[in-house]
Amino acid sequence: MIPDNYEAFEATMDQTTPPTEWTEALQSLWFDANGDWESSHNIAQDLHSTMGSWIHAYLHRKEGDEWNARYWYDRAGKPFPNYSLEEELKVLVEANL
Repeated sequence: MIPDNYEAFEATMDQTTPPTEWTEALQSLWFDANGDWESSHNIAQDLHSTMGSWIHAYLHRKEGDEWNARYWYDRAGKPFPNYSLEEELKVLVEANL
């Protein structure tokens, strides 16, 4: 079941993997929230959508690769954020609920 809100998403962090019925975008964000950037990136780079580009941008911003992040934000039609990575993760999760 897809979580109703960000707090319900956070409540799943004690699981070993994200629920398989979740969208790939939400699974990607779950891996990132659980500290597995690589698994998150592996999913995001195969999401050929605006959301996939946005998640990909966020991940490269988190990695510290601003040039690559800006490329993906442009592909997603999003400005480079002026708020924290934690806030962006929450915004991304809520956009996928």
